[in-house]
Amino acid sequence: MYSTGIAYLLWLLSGFGALGFHRFYLGKIPTGLLWMFTGGLGMIGAIYDFFTLSYQVREANIRRELLDQSFYRQRSSRASGNTGNWRYANDAAYKVVNEKKNAKDHPEKIILRLAKDNNGVISVSDLALGADISIEEAKKSLDALVAKGFAELRVRKSGTLAYVIPDMADKDEPLEDF
Repeated sequence: MYSTGIAYLLWLLSGFGALGFHRFYLGKIPTGLLWMFTGGLGMIGAIYDFFTLSYQVREANIRRELLDQSFYRQRSSRASGNTGNWRYANDAAYKVVNEKKNAKDHPEKIILRLAKDNNGVISVSDLALGADISIEEAKKSLDALVAKGFAELRVRKSGTLAYVIPDMADKDEPLEDF
């Protein structure tokens, strides 16, 4: 992992960034050469680097981590006999799995899964976040379950509305009928 302290030290040792040693350290070889031959773009680039160096170190660490993950994935796919390009193969498999998952996950199924995880109680915002839908769509879906008789609308002691799936509800939950 790259260090912000080392990057600033190299910035300082390279004539306040004019020679670009910090850029070489972060793996930015082309701009390191540009800084070296132009004096940090007339010191404007060097001053810019002073204010953004911690961000550049974070970015370089993320880039390095992604490259390391890529290397290990390629290595494991070769070891398993898969000589194709792992990235595209995994992307295609991921897309197929997600399409099947999304086709199976009807809104009612998502509601039931979220309610089960929350002792039978679900709110509009829980559903909107869990199903990645708008609040209006979440409210319509929950109201439809109430209209069908599969859910009940209750009020929490805090005054917020909660939808309860009676089959999954915790009997000790302090809710009042609406």
